[in-house]
Amino acid sequence: MTDAAITVEDVRKRYGDRPALDGLDLTVARGTVHGVLGPNGAGKTTLVRILSTLLRPDSGRVEVAGYDVVRRAREVRLRIGLLGQHAALDEGLGGRQNLELFGRLHHLGARRARTRADELLERFDLGDTGRKPVRAYSGGMRRRLDLAASLITEPEVLFLDEPTTGLDPRGRAEVWSAVRSLAGGGTTVVLTTQYLEEADQLADRISVVDRGRVVADGTADELKALTGGDRIDVVLRDAGLLGAALALLPMAREQITVDPDRRLLSAPVADRMAALSAVVHALEEAGLQAEDVALRRPTLDEVFLHLTGQEDRTKEAV
Repeated sequence: MTDAAITVEDVRKRYGDRPALDGLDLTVARGTVHGVLGPNGAGKTTLVRILSTLLRPDSGRVEVAGYDVVRRAREVRLRIGLLGQHAALDEGLGGRQNLELFGRLHHLGARRARTRADELLERFDLGDTGRKPVRAYSGGMRRRLDLAASLITEPEVLFLDEPTTGLDPRGRAEVWSAVRSLAGGGTTVVLTTQYLEEADQLADRISVVDRGRVVADGTADELKALTGGDRIDVVLRDAGLLGAALALLPMAREQITVDPDRRLLSAPVADRMAALSAVVHALEEAGLQAEDVALRRPTLDEVFLHLTGQEDRTKEAV
């Protein structure tokens, strides 16, 4: 596909007897943010390593920016950037010094390295940091600088492997803003993350990976529709009454999710208003006091749990 920045077909990779990727297929359109979600061990990091030429697949075809990652690895590397889970910065240097260093390592001339450093510091709102060493930066500032360093050569495709792990909400918001800016400039971004909200906020399209395969692919709204549309949430005043309320709700028991810590029952509904009326009436008839009853769209968390089979394990533990 001419509009595809990345094409992955039937890719397999094993570590000993364990398959990390087991026939994975993936297509990423140019100029989009594509989220890759999955539980620990699903194969996300292995996929990024193969896409960035750090690891060779055992079989299958992978093209990035129009080049095969095995036969044309050098051409791929010239067109990509990679931001790993841990910052690759010199803690003793300032932001500008780090970016100039990265520029020289990528064979930019001294003048071009300085110019590019200034451009990126301005772009990521780091221009006023002066020569303050990176060790004195906040978590969000470090991540933004790390992101700037990954763009020193203006890559066509940027891989972000769990870029906000360990950041507080402010730092995460800073990185989100930077990623939105990148996407607006036409860079293709592949984002792996364990934060469902992050993918919901940033990704144009999302692939859910489990056991080395893509088990679902679509926009956030398309994936949410897979869980059955709208949901009704019932929060009880007393967690001890969850069992009684569960027996009263006019839905099949296997459809209802129970969260004792939040005193919550949640279930998919087809007819919003009819379901709301039936639930409220059933609780009133039984004398069970609800703190809240609300209709809502499913969250990406619920989609994730449903598609990866973890929802069933959660129910079994209740």
